[in-house]
Amino acid sequence: MERTVPPAPSDAPAPEAPAPDTCFPDTAGLLDGMPRQRVRDAANAPGAPLTPPATAAPDTGFRLPRLLPTPAGTPFTFGYGAVLALVSLVAARLDPGVVHTLHQGSSTDVAHLLRTPVLVLVASALWIAGGILSPYALALLFVLTALERRIGGVRTAGVFLLGHIGATLATEVPVGLAVLAGQLPASSLHRLDYGVSFGVAASLGALAGLLRPWLRWPLLALFGWVLVSDLLAFTDPLTDWGHPIALAIGVATWPLVRRRHRRLVAAGQGLSFGSGRP
Repeated sequence: MERTVPPAPSDAPAPEAPAPDTCFPDTAGLLDGMPRQRVRDAANAPGAPLTPPATAAPDTGFRLPRLLPTPAGTPFTFGYGAVLALVSLVAARLDPGVVHTLHQGSSTDVAHLLRTPVLVLVASALWIAGGILSPYALALLFVLTALERRIGGVRTAGVFLLGHIGATLATEVPVGLAVLAGQLPASSLHRLDYGVSFGVAASLGALAGLLRPWLRWPLLALFGWVLVSDLLAFTDPLTDWGHPIALAIGVATWPLVRRRHRRLVAAGQGLSFGSGRP
């Protein structure tokens, strides 16, 4: 087998490469007009194994529906509910006679409205007729939470106070006029009237305007049926008439709450679930 000997290196210098400027014409201007080609990365190079695009892992965590108030999400409802719960717990430990005296001092009757209107309007909203587990107490948490998530805490407080004050005046002012006209006895000026039900009714009426029709009208029909039943029973005429008035006040706020809701949704701050076009 023959061995091949490599050629000896030559001492002659290697020929110089021609300068690009002298051997080729200037094509920089021509290349600028050509479309750029996509540059493949190492992952998509020919011969590389194909890898499917990464997809986000499915969210398998269970999220509770936002039906209850939270300090960060619904500060007004959470704070107001905490105050009501504290007042109810304290009242449960007091003597019934003391609690009755406190109720009388917080009553929004004509006599108190003439002397200290602001004080009794605020104080009367700190009591829950029937206790902390009454239907209106539970409705307050759910309705105010849903409303605050859609229009904010300040406006939710405004709707609640509008119904609370408006329905109170709408039922107590006629009593005062009837006493002046001699149609009612003077004892009617001191009737016992307190609680959160007027504010809850107004808030429910406002919330209904932000829900879809399939949920709005059954909700109003159900609550309206309860109010009509109370009117037919006629156990407390002034309070029974105050609830439909408060509900009507809440319905009257639909243009305002809808406008506010649309702004919050557009800003990404409002809850859009369950809401729709009016």
